[in-house]
Amino acid sequence: MTNPTEPHKILVIGGGAGGLELVTQLGHRYRKNPSVEVTLVDQKRSHIWKPLLHEVATGSLDPNTDGVVYHAHAVKHHYEFELGTFCGLNKDSKTVTLAETVDEDGVQILPERHLQYDTLVLAIGSVSNDFKTPGVKDHCFFLDTAKQAERFHNALINNFMRVNQRENGVLNIAIVGAGATGVELAAELYNVTDMLKSYGLPKMTAKQLKVTLIEAGPRILPALPARISGSARDELAALGVDVCEDTLIKSANANGFETADGSEIEADMMIWAAGVKAPDFLADLYGFELTRTNQILVKPTLQSSIDDSIYVIGDCCACAQEDGSWVPPRAQSAHQMASIVKKNIILTEKGKPLKNFVYKDHGSLVNLSRYSTVGSLMGNLSKNSMFIEGKIARIVYVSLYRMHQIAIHGFFKAMIVYIAEKIGKVVRPKMKLH
Repeated sequence: MTNPTEPHKILVIGGGAGGLELVTQLGHRYRKNPSVEVTLVDQKRSHIWKPLLHEVATGSLDPNTDGVVYHAHAVKHHYEFELGTFCGLNKDSKTVTLAETVDEDGVQILPERHLQYDTLVLAIGSVSNDFKTPGVKDHCFFLDTAKQAERFHNALINNFMRVNQRENGVLNIAIVGAGATGVELAAELYNVTDMLKSYGLPKMTAKQLKVTLIEAGPRILPALPARISGSARDELAALGVDVCEDTLIKSANANGFETADGSEIEADMMIWAAGVKAPDFLADLYGFELTRTNQILVKPTLQSSIDDSIYVIGDCCACAQEDGSWVPPRAQSAHQMASIVKKNIILTEKGKPLKNFVYKDHGSLVNLSRYSTVGSLMGNLSKNSMFIEGKIARIVYVSLYRMHQIAIHGFFKAMIVYIAEKIGKVVRPKMKLH
């Protein structure tokens, strides 16, 4: 695996849940081995766990205090970090191209660069799929990145202030896509609206908020069991959310959405959270076999179908299971994929056969802010699931994030981070107001 004169270069593109966990594990594995060099590439400077972006959008979570800064994390966990946007790949020369990096004024920070690799891991993640619906890109907010979530948050605070100045004013927010992101965002919006009277906006209460949740399919949370979907729907209705199922969006405009049957859904703010796809630029890279949503087809070992030196993990990975279904784009999938790729890189080093990836569904949870948490846990000894809700479900939901923190910080440091969060909540407001 290693060259006697040059270190073996392991290059991971994408610092999401899977990518960051992988470089952390590899960094510790090879920290005393100068013959292996581990590098992470990301276009952002810090990491936020993607399932929490709806909390960034509402201000419940501050990315400036809760994010992981890659440069600092890399030093502590024995890997290198390169800031840059992945834009090209040359299989023959085993190089990736990073685009020029510029600041907000267009001034160059870093030039275009070419990085060598011996083993490449693509962990690029996913973006929202607008299905080429007219007007969506121009009029809707997306929540794929912390930057997009903060943009929505700033607009949300501005709209709250406008409504607070009007007698009996109402803020209409429409969310397209009733998967986990859309459902959790709808509940969190009511939570933060209730807080506003404590932060200088006394006229802004939940009565001044109208949230419409729009789903094209027959029920919300279509990827989860019907019992979870029904329980979540009841909770949202109790909050005041207008849930519109079997409603297909035809177009978006400055005033809201037009449905396929010609109806209008008025909205002051519109969020598109309907479906995901791998980034479009993957289709422009050399010869990968792709699905219709741009995911890269892989072998059972998670090596790309066209090149054994390239692994693919996370949302951009199309991995078929034995029953013919695809591994779902979830954080738990990325976590499991990172673990098996680490093992396979080590097995390659030792000249041993690689392991196939077998996805284990540990269940799904949906957090409805402080109001409720519902979900299912998969049994370890059978394929049956156990429905849970309330405080127990909330504890399990929070523990998933703690497990991610342990994976990227280690147990001791993760506990320190947890304690620091608790202390911070004593002195910081419960929501970000700027």
